Amino acid sequence: MLRARTKLPARTTLRARTRHLAVASVLGPLLLAGSAVAGERQQDDGASCRTAVEGSRVVAYCHNPYPRTDRVQLHVECARWWDIDVDSAPVEIPPTAYVELTERCWKEVRTAWITHQAVPDSAGT
Repeated sequence: MLRARTKLPARTTLRARTRHLAVASVLGPLLLAGSAVAGERQQDDGASCRTAVEGSRVVAYCHNPYPRTDRVQLHVECARWWDIDVDSAPVEIPPTAYVELTERCWKEVRTAWITHQAVPDSAGT
C-alpha cells in the first residue's frame, strides 16, 4: 500500500500535466489569434471597401471613415486565359469621402480585390 500511495501522486501529476497541455493546445492558438486580430485592428485604418461582381463587370464601393487619406486600387483577374487582367488607377480617398471604382473583363471574372496604401503625412488634413 505504501508503494501505491507513492505512485498515485506521480499518476496524478502526469494527468495534471496532460490536462495542462490539452488546455494550452486549445487556448494557445486562440490567444495568438486574438492578438493577431488586435494587431490588425491597430494597423487597419484604411477605407472600408466592398466589391460587387455582375457578369463581367466589377464595382468597388469604398468609404474612408478615418482621419487619414487612403489610396485604394481595384484589381481584377479574369477567368479566361486570353482575357487580360486589369488594375484600376490608384485613387486617393480623403477622410469621410466615398469612391466607386469599376473595371471589367471581356468574359467572366475569376477574382477581384482591393489593395490599400496609406498616404504619408496625411493625418489631420
